[in-house]
Amino acid sequence: FPPQPDRVAIVTGGTDGIGYSTAKHLARLGMHVIIAGNNDSKAKQVVSKIKEETLNDKVEFLYCDLASMTSIRQFVQKFKMKKILLHVLINNAGVMMVPQRKTRDGFEEHFGLNYLGHFLLTNLLVDTLKESGSPGHSARVVTVSSATHYVAELNMDDLQSSACYSPHAAYAQSKLALVLFTYHLQRLLAAEGSHVTANVVDPGVVNTDLYKHVFWATRLAKKLLGWLLFKTPDEGAWTSIYAAVTPELEGVGGRYLYNEKETKSLHVTYNQKLQQQLWSKSCEMTGVLDVTL
Repeated sequence: FPPQPDRVAIVTGGTDGIGYSTAKHLARLGMHVIIAGNNDSKAKQVVSKIKEETLNDKVEFLYCDLASMTSIRQFVQKFKMKKILLHVLINNAGVMMVPQRKTRDGFEEHFGLNYLGHFLLTNLLVDTLKESGSPGHSARVVTVSSATHYVAELNMDDLQSSACYSPHAAYAQSKLALVLFTYHLQRLLAAEGSHVTANVVDPGVVNTDLYKHVFWATRLAKKLLGWLLFKTPDEGAWTSIYAAVTPELEGVGGRYLYNEKETKSLHVTYNQKLQQQLWSKSCEMTGVLDVTL
C-alpha cells in the first residue's frame, strides 16, 4: 500500500485484537492514528508499543466508551479541539455474545455499542470527514461487520431484543444493522457529492478475545484448534486496512468487502426502505438530526 504520511485515522477498539492490528499497520504507513477505546489501563502500553514497532510518533489514545452517548460526544469534542483533519474512520470496536445487559443509555448492549455507538460517532464526525476529503483523495468510513449478518434478522419492532433474548441473534442483528447503515450513509454522501466514501468489511473468523462469552466447549475448541481454524488478528485486520488505503477503492463506496474483494451481503441489506427506516429510528434514539426526512 502507498505511504499515507499526511492522513489522519481514528480506529475504535484499537487497543485489542483486529483494532490493534489495524492501528499498527496504519501507523506503519505513516498515518497519524488516534485510538478510540475504553481501556485506559492498557492504552499507554499499546501506544508505546505501536510507536516503537512502527517508528511513528503520531499515535495517540483518546478515551471513548461506545456504550455511552455522553462519552462519544466528549470524545468528538476533544478530537475537534485538536483542529486537525480526519481522512479515515474505522468503526471496529464491538462486543460479542454477551449476557443480556444494557448500556448506560438503556440500550441492549450489542445493539447499543456495536451499532448505535458507531452510528452516533460517524454522524458527529461526518462534517470533519467532508472537510478533509478532496477530489482523488476521498475520506473513508470503514465499518467492520461480520458473516453472522447473513443469518440475522432485523426486528424493527424489537431492536433491543427484549421479547426473547439470544446473545447470538442480538450480536448478528447489530452486525446486520451496520451493513444497512453503511449503504444508506453512502447514498447520502454520494447524493451530496461529498468526497467521502463508506464501505463495510468482513474480517472473517479471527482469533481474538471476543469469544470470551461463548459456550465453554466453543472456547475449548478455539484454544485447541485456533491456529488451524482462525485467522490471526493481523490477517483479520487486512481487509480493514485495504478498505482504508487502497487506491483501487478511491471514490468507491457502498461495498461489502471480504478478503479484499467485493462480495454480496444479505439480500435484505439492499432494501432502501429498510435502510431508511433503520436510519430514522437510529436518529431518534441518538438525538441526531434526520437529514433524510
